[in-house]
Amino acid sequence: MHTTFKTVGIIGRPSDPSIAATLSTLCGFLKQHNYAVIVAQDSVRFVDNLPVESCAANEIGQRCDLMIAVGGDGTFLSAARAIAKYDIPLIGINLGRLGFLVDISPNDLSDKLHGILNGRYTEEHRYLLRTKIIRDKQVIHEETAVNEVVVHRWVTPSMIEIITKIDSVFLNSQRSDGLIVSTPTGSTAYSLSAGGPILYPSLHALVLVPLNPHTLSNRPIVVHDTAEIEISFCQTKQINAQVTCDHIEIPDVLISDKIFIKKDPRPIRILHPEGHDFFEILRNKLNWSSGYHS
Repeated sequence: MHTTFKTVGIIGRPSDPSIAATLSTLCGFLKQHNYAVIVAQDSVRFVDNLPVESCAANEIGQRCDLMIAVGGDGTFLSAARAIAKYDIPLIGINLGRLGFLVDISPNDLSDKLHGILNGRYTEEHRYLLRTKIIRDKQVIHEETAVNEVVVHRWVTPSMIEIITKIDSVFLNSQRSDGLIVSTPTGSTAYSLSAGGPILYPSLHALVLVPLNPHTLSNRPIVVHDTAEIEISFCQTKQINAQVTCDHIEIPDVLISDKIFIKKDPRPIRILHPEGHDFFEILRNKLNWSSGYHS
């Protein structure tokens, strides 16, 4: 098998026994074709009767030149954040439900993976968001997100009041349950369920989607992905608010805090099988055009 890849890292859905059969098949296939295999520590116990190395998920990127995520989109997002700084490509095997990012079925694993490892693939670059929370002019927390950053009310029945600026220019103030700042990748996730538009993955754009705004004329807005987004609070009394980056929670945000969101300069590299079609994925996952036959 002719390939530039030598060591393959695998991150599975953590502590989920249902991945065992697919994980064992995947490791067996890679071993059979003489690849070194490293499996995340929280998944390695599901690999049956095969000697494979293991290490912490956030360390695998240092030791491999290709990563495979086995699970749903959540597993894929975790794997993407773990390898973002290492510039290695990522493949997704779908054991989840919708699976916009993980596009290889376990039933097609051998054929699809064989093609990719032989250089027959489509490579996509997807950008992440980097979020900084500033308190008293100091960065108190920094996190990345593949899908979206959300500022939202937390453990309170009251709306929050936020001010949004784009590149230091005032956009609006709003009373709402919060605000989603999404990448094109995340436009088919939480943003979509909140009424945001679907963005084609290669667009250089971000979408801001209000969550249940008090003013119904408050609508999603799309901006260029070079923009820096600043979110602050205009309450006069302390609130309960939270920032989430994908599914990473940053609680206990104060009204004096400022949240800055900007595109991370380093993209993640995703490898798709030949014939990958984003529109076909939308049709299949969202049940579009079910009665149409071309």
